[in-house]
Amino acid sequence: MNLVTLESLKIFCDVVRQKSFSRGAAMNSVSQSAASQAILQLEKRLGVQLIDRSQRPLALTAEGEIYYKECRSLVDRYLAVESRIQTRHNAELSRVNVASIYSVVLYNMNRYVQRFHERYPHYQVRFHYLHPDDVYESVRNGEADLGLISFPHSRREFEVVQWRNEPMVLVCSLSHPFARLRQIGVDQLNGVDFVAFDPNLAIGRYIDRFFRQHNVAVNVVMAFDNIEFIKRGIETGSAVAILPEPTVSEEVRTGKLRIVTVPKLDLARPLCIIHRRKRVLTPAILGFISILKEAKAEPRTERRSPIRKINDRIKE
Repeated sequence: MNLVTLESLKIFCDVVRQKSFSRGAAMNSVSQSAASQAILQLEKRLGVQLIDRSQRPLALTAEGEIYYKECRSLVDRYLAVESRIQTRHNAELSRVNVASIYSVVLYNMNRYVQRFHERYPHYQVRFHYLHPDDVYESVRNGEADLGLISFPHSRREFEVVQWRNEPMVLVCSLSHPFARLRQIGVDQLNGVDFVAFDPNLAIGRYIDRFFRQHNVAVNVVMAFDNIEFIKRGIETGSAVAILPEPTVSEEVRTGKLRIVTVPKLDLARPLCIIHRRKRVLTPAILGFISILKEAKAEPRTERRSPIRKINDRIKE
């Protein structure tokens, strides 16, 4: 016994609505003969005549009236569901989902979004601020189209696009003894109270290597995985921290924190854009990447050696 298809039910309903085989067939982009055969198969399956073909315009039999009423409801409900799914899918295609580490919120991302909207007025950008591990997972499972991350891992599944290189600086409160000095040597950090990054973060391990290379042992009094928490930890305390310069520009401007020059502090944090290597990038996604790269901020100094080392590691 032949199966009933949604297409045949829709053809039947359209033929009945139009009271014409030719017009019903045209609505479904099939020939009049194909429409007639589809309805004949329905009648054969049911064992009854649905349409009285002897009348002009076409008329339903009593059984046809019952069948049409139920099929019309069934077809309309299905088409409504199909429309909802397609609308949702199109909405997803018109939105760029970005997973980002927390500190990127400090970069006034609204200016990037505004530029994007000017070029792509029918598209939206949605940000999700996450722990670094969750940024990778969000990009991996397709929840995010792009990820904004620092010190990206060398993973074959991700494509890495370099975005910004940020010099890192020693920061302290205005009440700290270092705040009164024009500059200090690296050796003066020995034994100083220090607010660190979580040692599980790449940036935390990066700073730890710097201390080891210079035989410096700081006294870690607190450790966080969030730059905002680190800044709060040094604003009123006696500790110092090493942070990306752009992330403290506002606090330095308003006099909450001070940057202390350390000539041998030649660290830089790379911020990169990641996406799944095999993911097809829509014009909107490529457009947002382009806007981020256009507005990138390079370090203000010529301290290139650590940046080259970082870039070499990213390419591995």
